[in-house]
Amino acid sequence: MDRRKFATLAGAGATGTLIGAPAIAQPNPEIKWRWVSSFPKTATSSWPMTQAFAQRVGELTDGKFQIQLFGPGEIVAPLAVLDAVQSGTVEAGFTATYFYFGKDPAFAFGTAIPFGMNTRQMAAWMHVGGGLKLLNEFHAKHGVHYVPMGGTGAQMGGWYRREIKTVDDLKGLKMRISGLGGQVLQRLGVLPQQLAASDVYPALERGVLDAVEYTNPLDDEAMGLHKVAKYYYTPGWWEGALQVGHLINKQKWDALPERYKTALQVAATEQDQAIIHNYDAKNAAALKRLLALGVELRTFPREVMSAAYKENLAALDEIAAKNADFKKLYEHYWAFRNDALLWFRVAEANYDNFVQAEYGRVKR
Repeated sequence: MDRRKFATLAGAGATGTLIGAPAIAQPNPEIKWRWVSSFPKTATSSWPMTQAFAQRVGELTDGKFQIQLFGPGEIVAPLAVLDAVQSGTVEAGFTATYFYFGKDPAFAFGTAIPFGMNTRQMAAWMHVGGGLKLLNEFHAKHGVHYVPMGGTGAQMGGWYRREIKTVDDLKGLKMRISGLGGQVLQRLGVLPQQLAASDVYPALERGVLDAVEYTNPLDDEAMGLHKVAKYYYTPGWWEGALQVGHLINKQKWDALPERYKTALQVAATEQDQAIIHNYDAKNAAALKRLLALGVELRTFPREVMSAAYKENLAALDEIAAKNADFKKLYEHYWAFRNDALLWFRVAEANYDNFVQAEYGRVKR
């Protein structure tokens, strides 16, 4: 990022207005876009923050750039956002790119890679390490531009109607799970299914599914999944950091005035922080409420985690051998992840491990 653009971004974040002669000198046309979402309006973080994002874009452009939001199913199906944006049915949409893993597995890198980076590491890779530039080189081939907005932190491992004690317990398990994580679990005998959020509860309730991964206690509680499955597993190793964001029609993005592009990026950055802060602030209380209702918290056995880690590495290598875009992103992402792990092991992990141990030992 050059100094002029950085100054523009910093000014927008600090004062709520875009400043600088280049921005003022640009024409500011009135633009109205339709913006769809993969996530339900009942979602406790994503929908309110998407509304705040749209409002903020309007504020930063003096009301000239107006975004009209639509929930899943109002214009397009929740998992059809990419198609709608590519075709120009809508200008943009808020989604998780790994929903489109079936179109091209490289879409997974915009959301989550099993046993990959945590939230801070993912943000560092995208915004400083060159990850977002590589992602948008790939996305451009599919006619879209990506603006990230929001991470959940490490997710839970989901809700199960029966306990998972060994790898054999995964065989034949019908589970709602998206992206590369579903493919890894399939290698261990799981029958992965990709369902929109609105279809998850009834499928689990009717026994169409045996297990569901969704997000974290805050959203899981709101979904009511504890009413139909009592075993709640951790961690969601397929989503050590889950990133969501906006897919924008590439032609529409390229045609936007630079001031409007900056407004989108600033508003997304603000809400990116709001989303993770909301989860971090509220997940503990939600988990306590769930446990008070009789939910049984479980940790995946080491045997299961180790088997999944092995199969994940094999899956990544197999896909990379067949897909040049995936290979390019994978090599860059994994090298950054490995360096990040070295640093986090030195300070962050040592600190966290000690504090967690003392928290368990000394009740205060």
